[in-house]
Amino acid sequence: MQWSNFVAHLLSFDSTVVPQRKSKEETIVRPAGFASNLSSMDVPRVGIAAKKRKRRIIIIAASALGLILATIAISRLKPAVPSIDRSTVWIDTVKRGPMTRQVRGLGTLVPEDIRWIPANTEGSVEKILIWPGTKVEPGDVILELTSPELEQSAHDAESKATAAEAELTTMRATLQRELLEQESKTTVAHSAYEQAKMERQTNDQLAKNGLVAELVYKTSKIKEEECQKSDEIEQKRLAFARDSIEPQLASRQAAVDQAKQLAKLRLDQVEALHVKAGMSGVLQQLPVQIGQRLKIGDNLARVADPTKLKAQVKIAETQAKDIQISQKAVIDTRNGTANGHVTRVDPAVEQGTVTVEVAFDEPLPKGARPDLSVDGTIELEHLDDVVYVGRPAFGQENNTVGMFKLVNGNGEAARTPVKLGKSSVNTIEILSGLQPGDQVILSDTSAWDGHERIRLN
Repeated sequence: MQWSNFVAHLLSFDSTVVPQRKSKEETIVRPAGFASNLSSMDVPRVGIAAKKRKRRIIIIAASALGLILATIAISRLKPAVPSIDRSTVWIDTVKRGPMTRQVRGLGTLVPEDIRWIPANTEGSVEKILIWPGTKVEPGDVILELTSPELEQSAHDAESKATAAEAELTTMRATLQRELLEQESKTTVAHSAYEQAKMERQTNDQLAKNGLVAELVYKTSKIKEEECQKSDEIEQKRLAFARDSIEPQLASRQAAVDQAKQLAKLRLDQVEALHVKAGMSGVLQQLPVQIGQRLKIGDNLARVADPTKLKAQVKIAETQAKDIQISQKAVIDTRNGTANGHVTRVDPAVEQGTVTVEVAFDEPLPKGARPDLSVDGTIELEHLDDVVYVGRPAFGQENNTVGMFKLVNGNGEAARTPVKLGKSSVNTIEILSGLQPGDQVILSDTSAWDGHERIRLN
């Protein structure tokens, strides 16, 4: 309807204009003297306006038809295939054969033997004798602390230990004297009993012959029984005195030992004011300053053995699920590599990574030292016969992604759905979608997600 209205409007416009032009031709003013000469030239031409109108209609119709056809053709055109420089993308060839699964992470070298030296008592830093980076031996004094309260406490404890030991000596002498007195009493009682026994036996003989009075005889018997009981009692007292010496001395000895241990503890604390390395190695850290007040348990220094190092490698939590103890590992120190094996896998995840410890099976390259940044590669398993390709910049293992596969002969790449399998550091298994010999683009192709084909220049 719009095109027909437009054409009708043009026709109406032409019909109104032509008569006006005729009127102008008919009303031409002719100067005097030229009438006879120009009469034959001023004859109007019949059919010229109609031809012009017809020509205009044909031109307008052809233009409208061409515009319609061009619009339809443009609407049916497909988006242009984007072109990229071949040298800007990473292209790899699909292969078949053995593939080693590996995971990689960054880490550091740490000493296997680390000793933090804590403060055993409160005190102040008086003097620093050795600074970090210096080799130390077990008896080397790193720094000196001062604590007047501790020194006084040690002196008091030592005095109490001496007093307790003196009390023990006094008690031992007292018990020995009491034992001797009891032995003397026991001897007297036993002598009285023997004497009374002899008198009773003598009276027995005299009584048979009627030479002793009955009263005297009975009295001797009673005296013998009394002396016998006294002898038995004194014997028991003597045995008790002997048996009670050891427990009493043991109780006092325990008090002496406790006092000595307290005195030794205080003396050890005083000696600990001279902070020693305690092991052979290198002083790594000294987080204190002269004059600083310290509490019990504060770290004074860290000493480590730099000759025995291990690697702590941070592996992404999504890749650490297959890591096992004793798996092979290669540590790159930038000055060389060293082979080792996994000794520990941290059960906790920290900031999206899992810490894996690697022990070395061979000497480290020169320049290896604590806190050195390293790259660690851990071998998970060896696949014998699989289809694989270089690991793309997109897509995870056990997932289906669209990859651009090169089309032979025309310099183009077409998007192809590819099912991925197990992945490694640099390679990934192909389960379906590609065949050995196919070439695919491994670079990031997210900029062409809306295209099914791209052209490589």
